[in-house]
Amino acid sequence: MVDGASIRLDRFLWFARLAKSRSAAQAIAEKGTLRLDGRRIERSSAPVRIGSIIVFPLFGKVLALRVEALPKRRGPPAEAAELYTRLETQAPRNVDAAESEA
Repeated sequence: MVDGASIRLDRFLWFARLAKSRSAAQAIAEKGTLRLDGRRIERSSAPVRIGSIIVFPLFGKVLALRVEALPKRRGPPAEAAELYTRLETQAPRNVDAAESEA
Protein backbone atom coordinates (compact mmCIF):
# COMPACT_ATOMS: atom_id res chain seq x y z
CA MET A 1 0.00 0.00 0.00
CA VAL A 2 0.98 3.60 -0.50
CA ASP A 3 2.53 5.53 2.41
CA GLY A 4 -0.17 7.33 4.35
CA ALA A 5 -2.79 4.80 3.24
CA SER A 6 -5.54 4.08 5.71
CA ILE A 7 -8.71 2.04 6.18
CA ARG A 8 -11.82 2.64 8.26
CA LEU A 9 -11.64 1.23 11.79
CA ASP A 10 -14.78 -0.88 11.42
CA ARG A 11 -13.55 -2.40 8.15
CA PHE A 12 -10.17 -3.24 9.74
CA LEU A 13 -11.83 -4.99 12.71
CA TRP A 14 -14.05 -6.98 10.34
CA PHE A 15 -11.29 -7.85 7.83
CA ALA A 16 -8.97 -8.89 10.69
CA ARG A 17 -11.73 -11.19 11.98
CA LEU A 18 -11.93 -9.43 15.35
CA ALA A 19 -15.67 -8.95 14.77
CA LYS A 20 -18.15 -11.39 13.19
CA SER A 21 -19.90 -8.73 11.11
CA ARG A 22 -19.31 -5.18 9.99
CA SER A 23 -22.20 -3.97 12.15
CA ALA A 24 -20.59 -5.69 15.18
CA ALA A 25 -17.32 -3.92 14.32
CA GLN A 26 -19.19 -0.59 14.16
CA ALA A 27 -20.73 -1.30 17.58
CA ILE A 28 -17.27 -1.99 19.08
CA ALA A 29 -15.94 1.27 17.65
CA GLU A 30 -18.93 3.42 18.63
CA LYS A 31 -19.25 2.07 22.18
CA GLY A 32 -16.53 4.48 23.34
CA THR A 33 -14.28 1.87 24.98
CA LEU A 34 -11.85 1.56 22.05
CA ARG A 35 -8.60 3.54 21.92
CA LEU A 36 -6.67 4.22 18.74
CA ASP A 37 -3.11 5.46 19.33
CA GLY A 38 -4.09 6.46 22.87
CA ARG A 39 -7.18 8.48 21.88
CA ARG A 40 -10.70 7.41 22.79
CA ILE A 41 -12.67 6.66 19.62
CA GLU A 42 -16.45 6.92 19.28
CA ARG A 43 -16.81 6.68 15.51
CA SER A 44 -16.33 3.74 13.21
CA SER A 45 -14.89 5.84 10.40
CA ALA A 46 -11.63 6.67 12.24
CA PRO A 47 -8.65 5.97 9.96
CA VAL A 48 -6.31 3.09 10.83
CA ARG A 49 -2.79 3.11 9.43
CA ILE A 50 0.14 0.71 9.56
CA GLY A 51 1.75 1.08 12.99
CA SER A 52 -1.46 2.18 14.73
CA ILE A 53 -2.11 0.79 18.21
CA ILE A 54 -5.66 -0.39 18.90
CA VAL A 55 -6.76 -1.23 22.46
CA PHE A 56 -10.27 -2.43 23.37
CA PRO A 57 -12.07 -4.91 25.61
CA LEU A 58 -13.10 -8.17 23.96
CA PHE A 59 -14.71 -11.14 25.73
CA GLY A 60 -13.76 -9.88 29.19
CA LYS A 61 -10.09 -9.20 28.37
CA VAL A 62 -8.25 -6.13 27.15
CA LEU A 63 -6.85 -6.68 23.67
CA ALA A 64 -3.95 -4.52 22.46
CA LEU A 65 -2.87 -4.76 18.82
CA ARG A 66 -0.30 -3.12 16.54
CA VAL A 67 -1.41 -2.91 12.91
CA GLU A 68 1.21 -4.54 10.69
CA ALA A 69 -0.58 -4.44 7.32
CA LEU A 70 -3.77 -3.08 5.81
CA PRO A 71 -6.13 -5.71 4.43
CA LYS A 72 -7.46 -5.81 0.88
CA ARG A 73 -10.16 -8.40 1.63
CA ARG A 74 -11.64 -10.52 4.42
CA GLY A 75 -9.59 -13.64 3.94
CA PRO A 76 -9.10 -16.82 5.94
CA PRO A 77 -8.11 -16.63 9.64
CA ALA A 78 -4.43 -17.32 8.90
CA GLU A 79 -4.31 -14.36 6.53
CA ALA A 80 -6.19 -12.15 9.00
CA ALA A 81 -3.74 -13.00 11.82
CA GLU A 82 -0.89 -11.52 9.75
CA LEU A 83 -2.54 -8.09 9.79
CA TYR A 84 -1.71 -7.36 13.43
CA THR A 85 0.59 -8.25 16.33
CA ARG A 86 -0.85 -8.76 19.81
CA LEU A 87 0.86 -6.67 22.44
CA GLU A 88 1.32 -7.65 26.07
CA THR A 89 -1.07 -6.02 28.52
CA GLN A 90 -0.52 -5.94 32.25
CA ALA A 91 -3.24 -6.71 34.73
CA PRO A 92 -4.14 -3.69 36.84
CA ARG A 93 -2.50 -3.87 40.22
CA ASN A 94 -4.36 -3.30 43.42
CA VAL A 95 -3.09 0.04 44.68
CA ASP A 96 -5.08 -0.10 47.96
CA ALA A 97 -3.40 -3.34 49.07
CA ALA A 98 0.07 -1.96 48.38
CA GLU A 99 -0.62 1.20 50.38
CA SER A 100 -2.04 -0.68 53.37
CA GLU A 101 1.17 -2.74 53.75
CA ALA A 102 3.39 0.33 53.92
